Parts: sequence; structure tokens; C-alpha cells
Amino acid sequence: MLSGMDIANQALPLPKPDASGDELFRLGLLYSTGQGGAPLDYVSAHMLFNLAAMRGSMEAKVYRKELAGEMASEDVAEAQRQAREWLARG
Repeated sequence: MLSGMDIANQALPLPKPDASGDELFRLGLLYSTGQGGAPLDYVSAHMLFNLAAMRGSMEAKVYRKELAGEMASEDVAEAQRQAREWLARG
């Protein structure tokens, strides 16, 4: 079974390692709403908001917190794992 960015890779490419907080935030918005060619995918959206927050996006911190409140704890953990993997690849 595919999950998170595995599914997302079929719609949009992974962000580049040098993506800015604003770029990551905008991509997170696409996944959180299922717009712009992105599937509706809260795990990917949380991962992107998390990365955006780490790169200085204050909006991403707010969206990440709101989204986490709507997600199962195991999905939040998966999003965090995927964020760590993305950072390790960069």
C-alpha cells in the first residue's frame, strides 16, 4: 500500500532540497486541499508544513498544528518520519 509522498510522487515531484519555507508551505497547501494537481493527502501536507516551519514559515506552524488536530497520531508520526527522510536525502 502506498502512503504519503509515495502517492504524491505520482502527482507532483518532491520539493528540491533547497526549497524555501514559502515554497514548501505553498506545496503543503496544495496537498492539504487536494488542489493544483496534488492529491488530498494530510500526511504529505503535514510533512511539508513541518519542513516549511523549520525553514522559517510562521504560517506553516499554524497550519501544521491545525492539521495535526485532524489526523490520527500514527499519521502525524508518519509525516514526521517522511520529513526526516527528506532532510536526510538533501
